[in-house]
Amino acid sequence: MEFRNGVFVITEEQNCPLYNVGEEITVDGIEMRLPAAKPTCLPLAQDIIKLVSADAVYEHYLQGTRKKTKFACHGCEGHISFEFKQEKGFATVQMKLLAAARRKEQLKGISQFAGLLRSIQIFQPLTNENLLDLATLLKLETCPWGFPVLQKGDVGDHLYIILSGQVEVMDEDGVTLTEMGKGEVFGEMSLLSGEAVASTIMAVEPTELATLSKKNFRHMQLRFPDLQVFFYKLLVSRLTASNQQRAEELSSGMVGQLADIPPVELLQMINSNQKTGNLRIEAGKSKGQLLFNEGELVYAIFDDKNAQEAFYAILALQEGRFSFVQGLLPEDMHHEVLGGFMGLLMEGMKRLDDQVM
Repeated sequence: MEFRNGVFVITEEQNCPLYNVGEEITVDGIEMRLPAAKPTCLPLAQDIIKLVSADAVYEHYLQGTRKKTKFACHGCEGHISFEFKQEKGFATVQMKLLAAARRKEQLKGISQFAGLLRSIQIFQPLTNENLLDLATLLKLETCPWGFPVLQKGDVGDHLYIILSGQVEVMDEDGVTLTEMGKGEVFGEMSLLSGEAVASTIMAVEPTELATLSKKNFRHMQLRFPDLQVFFYKLLVSRLTASNQQRAEELSSGMVGQLADIPPVELLQMINSNQKTGNLRIEAGKSKGQLLFNEGELVYAIFDDKNAQEAFYAILALQEGRFSFVQGLLPEDMHHEVLGGFMGLLMEGMKRLDDQVM
């Protein structure tokens, strides 16, 4: 049966790992176009194919008015609803020209946005085509002077890129800790670690921000590996700066709760300060041990897991008790390094992201 043309818009979304409200699905003959820069959801594609090839109307007519028909996809743990928006074909030359003008204006806006991103250093490795794809995922936000972009304790659900202007990072007493300007990013620590926002961030002059939702941030990491590496390195460098005081306590040993110092911060702190010692973990009935030699991981065990898998399991813990004792026994000094710490950390955090999705 011949496929019909049409445009559908997503109107509701609950835990869908891919798509957002407002994004469009276009059917043009035998071609189906899903939202830009997003992977294809096979269950949704199958639902759309059935819909456009079935002998059914996209819209119902009720008492002389059009009533949109709602459709749904239940292909995974998430759920989206979408409605018929319009016929893809236009009846007159004038309407076709109008549609083309609208598309041209949309592309112009995206191209201008991509041009702004091109001036940001972290996006320079991307091709023009990839930069346009990324621009479709971002939204522009303008903040006036004195506007609190983020407040300490907020749930971190967006990445922010400063296109122009300046913001200040402030502690709970209103003291400025640092300033950030054009090209700098913030919000990535909460997105990558799952922790609440640690500091208040205030616009100290009119500021333009490009924002990326948590869902689209994951898409960006998968689509552009160079950016994934950049953000994980940025996370590590900021953890290093924030943990200098804690690291000094490691010189004589340290005990604490993982709820206060998450494993990501604790392990990175030991590595960046090139500590040698024995880290013991207790989480309920589970126990583990990590040995570090000059900051490199040389031994790991957690319940029935060993080596890298034990490291990844400990990295995922949210509660438990830890103790770090400086130094290793002579027989432990001969263990081989289990792998580059940065690579292990990035792989472990990628697994955490995959579990959330």
